[in-house]
Amino acid sequence: MRQQLVTTIEKILAKDKRLVLLLGDIGVWGFRQAFKDYPDRVFNIGILEQATVSLAAGLAKTGLIPVFYTIAPFIAERALEQLKIDFGYQKLGGNFISVGGSYDYMGLGCTHHCPADIGILKQIPGMEIVIPGTPLEFDRLFKQGYADGRPSYFRLSERSNRKNVEVNFGKAKVIKKGKKATVLAVGPMLDWVLEASQGLDVSVLYYTTVAPFDAKTLKQQTLSNKIMICEPYYEGGLTAEITRTFFPKPISIDDLGVPRQFITDYGTRDQQDKKLGLTAENINRRLRRLIND
Repeated sequence: MRQQLVTTIEKILAKDKRLVLLLGDIGVWGFRQAFKDYPDRVFNIGILEQATVSLAAGLAKTGLIPVFYTIAPFIAERALEQLKIDFGYQKLGGNFISVGGSYDYMGLGCTHHCPADIGILKQIPGMEIVIPGTPLEFDRLFKQGYADGRPSYFRLSERSNRKNVEVNFGKAKVIKKGKKATVLAVGPMLDWVLEASQGLDVSVLYYTTVAPFDAKTLKQQTLSNKIMICEPYYEGGLTAEITRTFFPKPISIDDLGVPRQFITDYGTRDQQDKKLGLTAENINRRLRRLIND
């Protein structure tokens, strides 16, 4: 997805003179051509995340469209106050693109993990949150939403689904229809969900935008009171939205995401997924239990 990020941003820089790219001392080599072509609109601010968000807000106040790219914890956690006050409270438009969400950077330790980013940023009113499942989905979603005048967080993953889906900003995509349960697959979780749901009479809805949440599609496509959420960040991220969607109807929810704990060991992303139960096998086991309960 990082390679697609460079391609997407460079194409928009060429067409839209309002776009300004700010880097947090990562991705500098990838954008080396953009630095040459657009020296007045591409800047490496360095490891100054709070100041960069405030700088981006100043640019937005002048009618420009800022894009800030760095590692997830340095946006969502380190610069939270600036995102809240400078963008949320001021109702300014800007784009914040992260890599390394959850524990993609296992080799760098817990300081570079960020499974809490979605839960944190959902607390900022008006913040849009986008989680593409493939590089081309990022390209499509970013082009649809980058200039909408709202603060938007795009979470890029080291893992991609095998197939692209024709997704649209703010809308869920119906992948599979069934009667006994509905499974929400968020971003790069879709491959596992499709593998886990083979042969089961369930609906699969694919969410690449989690804020704003597409409640209408969920309600229309759910024929039972059994919901399973599969999300690649701290579990519970969409529970409130789903509960509100069906209130006052009682529903059963099983939420499979990253457990709310510090991950202090090292290794690969795949090893950690298996250890935490983020696998197609575990999704299938829990989905069958939900259906048969």
